Amino acid sequence: MKRFKYLSGQEVRLDDRIIYHGEPGAVEFIVAGTTGDPSNDWYLEQFPGGGVMIVAKGFGSVFLSESDIDENLEFVSTNQGSVT
Repeated sequence: MKRFKYLSGQEVRLDDRIIYHGEPGAVEFIVAGTTGDPSNDWYLEQFPGGGVMIVAKGFGSVFLSESDIDENLEFVSTNQGSVT
């Protein structure tokens, strides 16, 4: 399965706490391959390389394709034990 990384080299994981353009947020879901779920697979059809859905204060939900994962997306911490 494809993996995405922050510019810092840290692997992007579900529920990571992030900063996006200076706003706090979290990784909502990751699209790295087909799942059979039409709502997730739609993103793969639109963005063949996959990507990451984040939710950030001031922006709401934003889908970032692999090429959009840049210096504006910063890793803060892993939210281990999160219940979604």
